[in-house]
Amino acid sequence: SFTMNMYLFVYDLMQFCGHSWIFTNMIIRFMTFGKDSLADTFHSIGLVMRLCQLLSVLEILHILIGIDKSRLLPRFLQITERIIILFVVINSQEEVQGKYIVCVLFFLWNLLDVVRYTYNMLARMGIYYLPLTWLNFSLCIPLYPLSVLAKGFAICVSLPYFESFGTYSIKLPFPFTFSIYFPYVLKMYLIVLFAGKYLILQ
Repeated sequence: SFTMNMYLFVYDLMQFCGHSWIFTNMIIRFMTFGKDSLADTFHSIGLVMRLCQLLSVLEILHILIGIDKSRLLPRFLQITERIIILFVVINSQEEVQGKYIVCVLFFLWNLLDVVRYTYNMLARMGIYYLPLTWLNFSLCIPLYPLSVLAKGFAICVSLPYFESFGTYSIKLPFPFTFSIYFPYVLKMYLIVLFAGKYLILQ
């Protein structure tokens, strides 16, 4: 319906503005401060990045109620991957936030999303530019595997900090003899991450 189409257009516009601001901010900061800007990426754009990723959870709802015809499982995997990496791995460990891999990851995510939300906005109005359409469906082929590698690297970088600080590791008191060692959980998640990559690319 017209109302749903307008809602989706406004949603895509909000995401486009957020990701465009992040992407532009990263480029300008790098051109101004050079390599020094990379270590400060999370502190300068982390809030907007977290808001955009939280907002993207609505896309799962859009598919469930039928106003978006995308496939549920690949979109669900892609969104949950980002939520886990951003909020669980990066946001919880201040030492990881200053690593260069965070800047690489944010650059890849926002490059993909600026193109995707631009395409979606124009498509809602029935406008299709052939170069943009090609870019939307082709850019993810090289960039998504790179982003998965970057996610995996970010997890590997964070493991020593989770091990030393014990973040999210749980040891239940007596009479329970059960404990959760979070670095093991992250190592198992690496397998899920790379397995999900093939499903999403297909």
